[in-house]
Amino acid sequence: MDKFEIVVIGGGHAGVEAAAAAARMGAHTCLITHSVERIGEMSCNPAIGGIGKSHLAKEVDALGGLMARAADKAGIHYRVLNSTKGQAVRATRVQTDRDLYRQAIQKLINEQRNLTVIESSVEDIIIEQEEVRSILTDKGEAIVADRLVLTTGTFLGGVMHTGLEQKPGGRVGDPSSIKLAERLRRLPLPVGRLKTGTPPRLHKDTIDWSKLSPQPGDLPTPLLSYVSSNQDRPKQVECFMTRTNKETHKIIRGSLDKSPMYSGIIEGAGPRYCPSIEDKVVRFSERDSHQIFAEPEGLNSDLIYPNGISTSLPKEAQEDLVRSIKGFEEAQIMRPGYAIEYDYFNPTGLKHSLETKCTKGLYFAGQINGTTGYEEAAAQGLIAGINATLSLYKKEPLILGRHEAYIGVLIDDLVSLGTKEPYRMFTSRAEYRLIMREDNADMRLTEKGVELGLVQEDLWEAYTNKKEAALRELTRLEKEKILPNTEAARRLEDETGEKLSTPKTLKELLKRPKVLYDHLPGKRKGIKRNAVDEIEASVKYAGYIERQKNDIQRLQKNENTKIPNSVDYENVVGLSNEVKQKLSEARPQSLARASRLPGVTPAAISLLMVHLKKERKRKAS
Repeated sequence: MDKFEIVVIGGGHAGVEAAAAAARMGAHTCLITHSVERIGEMSCNPAIGGIGKSHLAKEVDALGGLMARAADKAGIHYRVLNSTKGQAVRATRVQTDRDLYRQAIQKLINEQRNLTVIESSVEDIIIEQEEVRSILTDKGEAIVADRLVLTTGTFLGGVMHTGLEQKPGGRVGDPSSIKLAERLRRLPLPVGRLKTGTPPRLHKDTIDWSKLSPQPGDLPTPLLSYVSSNQDRPKQVECFMTRTNKETHKIIRGSLDKSPMYSGIIEGAGPRYCPSIEDKVVRFSERDSHQIFAEPEGLNSDLIYPNGISTSLPKEAQEDLVRSIKGFEEAQIMRPGYAIEYDYFNPTGLKHSLETKCTKGLYFAGQINGTTGYEEAAAQGLIAGINATLSLYKKEPLILGRHEAYIGVLIDDLVSLGTKEPYRMFTSRAEYRLIMREDNADMRLTEKGVELGLVQEDLWEAYTNKKEAALRELTRLEKEKILPNTEAARRLEDETGEKLSTPKTLKELLKRPKVLYDHLPGKRKGIKRNAVDEIEASVKYAGYIERQKNDIQRLQKNENTKIPNSVDYENVVGLSNEVKQKLSEARPQSLARASRLPGVTPAAISLLMVHLKKERKRKAS
């Protein structure tokens, strides 16, 4: 019988981060997957990043994770979204080569010390006295696990739908986990069904590219990881854009009776912010068209991913709707789109460490918690792997605050609020996004990663170099001045329209909205773009950042006001029955977490605060 300290089930984005993190921290770790060849597989669009999502990917990277490194090894098209807006909402998106990404992840996993990979399917979890003991595989093998991390993706009870046809499956070519789903449903956890989907794949040679609008990548080409270099990247390509039209929408409306969503076959909720084309046409009936991005699946692949027309209509209807689109008139569908319905467990049944409340040593990460997206899964996997290992070593869990990381926002939202539809991250979910920018994830988290034993030498070197360079350059900006009527002043006015009437330091000038670092004289050669972003943000948003820091201090007072688990909310005078019920069910650990529960008003928090003070005085006397 094999025995491991940490066992991770699932080789997707959550699973590889959990396993790699535990192994980096020194735990004897096992990753179990039904197919070794498909570790790191991108089940849907081969892209990493986007609004809110790149923040998560960079935070995973800042803690030594794999996702951003692999994305840069496979990235074939980069764009910085919201590039004309403030840095808090800018986001890098990377279209990757599907095969290169999987190869990059597998190389990192195979090189990881303390990590064993086993190809098998898990059918049972042995739990004794509310604590994980071992797992059983489909081959009848028992594997002892001190801690178990479940990252099952869409495989738990997965059912694939194309039109009115359905069959079991976790994704195309892979079986669903039926027996494991049945075992997990017996746990005292709130279980539900969710849905996600994917568009048909088109053959690139059957598309009339002359009718599509080109969408070139950004120059200079950015990087996602803090440790990647330009020498590592593959060839860059263009993506293209087209749109649906009135005829497309007419075809879709005429086929809704054959849609598994609209005929009642699918019960699970789909992703609100990445809806199927059927959902778009019905929910936004006033619109005549929707964008479609034609994105390559790889440099050597014939497949095109038409981002924007996820569908589960019958194949014949998919062919009609695709061929009604400009540029796709002769397009050949190589694989129809489909929807997949699967089990998830409402994350209110988890602690902030991602350990289940009902079973010691059992951790959930990824789509099993009701999230959608590679980045959300990777972030949860990383934290679950870290906390399973810290628990093993009898150390306090890593709980990132909402003011420290988007990872903290993600997990706090899930655990405190739960979800009834696939959750995805947006910058708008974060209260302190000026402080938690894409450019400074390393400044916020890498030192924590070092303390935990997560950070590799190349990341630490990049972090220290960036920090030192930014400090040196900020010092120079504070000292150097531009005088009126000088060549430097005239050049600045020509480039920005900013006229100097009195001497100004470079830092004072950089505070002006129209002035960027690149407009200033004496720029240091070799200073990296992410250090420049850090400098610009820290100067331009200094006042706002200070205000947010004051808000955070007030928040932490409430975070530090702990609520004993023994509190009887029925005894809190003045609370409504609804609030009492919500607090009793959620059992928040602090006033700050209680305040984020839906329906718990500031007045209710005040009443609870008074009750806690009275209880402390009563016990003290």
